[in-house]
Amino acid sequence: MIAAYIRLARPKDWLKNVFVFLPVPFALASGAQLDPVPFVLGLLGFMLTTSAVYSFNDARDAERDRLHESKRSRPVAAGLVSESGAYVYSALLVSAGLGLAWACGRPAAIPIFAAYIGLQLAYSLGAKHITLVDVFLLSSGFVIRVLLGCTLLQVPASNWLLLCASTLALFLSLAKRRGDLVKGLDDNHRPSLAGYNTAFLEQAMGICAGMTIVAYALYTLESEVLKPGREFAALPFVVFGVLDYLRLAHVRGKGGSPVDVLLSSPALLVAGVGWLAAVVWSLSLP
Repeated sequence: MIAAYIRLARPKDWLKNVFVFLPVPFALASGAQLDPVPFVLGLLGFMLTTSAVYSFNDARDAERDRLHESKRSRPVAAGLVSESGAYVYSALLVSAGLGLAWACGRPAAIPIFAAYIGLQLAYSLGAKHITLVDVFLLSSGFVIRVLLGCTLLQVPASNWLLLCASTLALFLSLAKRRGDLVKGLDDNHRPSLAGYNTAFLEQAMGICAGMTIVAYALYTLESEVLKPGREFAALPFVVFGVLDYLRLAHVRGKGGSPVDVLLSSPALLVAGVGWLAAVVWSLSLP
């Protein structure tokens, strides 16, 4: 039973919270201070909050999940956790998450948590069945993570950071829907799929991939925290990562879960590490 509740929290999906860390190197280079205690408390609180959303969503979707190739093994769909138990678990997790958000000492974090919960509730309660609205709500979760990182650092989110994060998040969300279609899912599992086909999703993914690369390239030209001559150091890793994800989606049929794609691709992991190393090398860190 304990193992089932741990699985219900989807700890593997906490990897998505890497978006919380995206502002860190740029904020430090601009003179911000990283106070580890508030940052860790806020991050842990958000992890619990995302797990609360997963638990709530699994309880809502238990019947549909039983018809899905992989989702049928989720604790609620598999009958390991009752629907009522999942709802109670969700309430406990969100209470603990909000408690940590309050304890982190960053008052602006509470509205961000509330926005995330509200948008995800809208998604779970029916918005996920509306074509395009579903991918925009999915992508909003990644952008909110970036905003949380800025809030915990007590720095404003730059327009460039938000543009890069939002286009990348939309790209990942479109790839997720394409992955659903590739697996043979239809509107019986998710009504919004009736409004998609692979041709549209592939074109939309290409647009968002291009926007992500161009936005990051333009940011490097405009940034005041990058050392002269090193502005483009991290750009090749961004281009490689986006194109390799696009390749995996088109050639290998992946993309249903960004976490699974990342963990199953050594090339993407190396690109991520390379990007971080290049960013640190190119920034004017104190």
